[in-house]
Amino acid sequence: MYTFAHRQLPPTPRDAAIAQSTREALSPYGGMDRPLKLRVRDSEQEQPIDLPAGAVDLLMHVLEAMAAGQGVTLIPESAELTTVQAADVLNVSRPFLIKLLDQKAIPHRKVGKHRRIRMEDVMAYKNAIDREREEVLEQLTREAQAHDMGYGAR
Repeated sequence: MYTFAHRQLPPTPRDAAIAQSTREALSPYGGMDRPLKLRVRDSEQEQPIDLPAGAVDLLMHVLEAMAAGQGVTLIPESAELTTVQAADVLNVSRPFLIKLLDQKAIPHRKVGKHRRIRMEDVMAYKNAIDREREEVLEQLTREAQAHDMGYGAR
């Protein structure tokens, strides 16, 4: 199965500034849930193009990261990752990821001795953990408010 991943190293200061101004120009159109028609112009021609709504949102995130001086990696949902790549996506160590795989917290398959993890399974795990953390934080906030610990209800 062929899958691509594209990695853009951190931008130059000039490119970060361009990303910032482009993000600001596109920001009114983000989250509109409809295609966006752009006109691309170079010195010789101008051509209209349509960007799907999802591509507009993705482009906004890429521009935001670049404006902040960060590199960006795009990985399709159907990609199979190595344990090193999956650990990087989750921002955990490889040994910690191996424990998660051994505990069957994230589905995976073996290719010879090597484990392969689908990107969509990595993201499903990440989203579940993020939801769990959010619930715990909300519970702690409710308890702090109930005990009048300086966190007033809004």
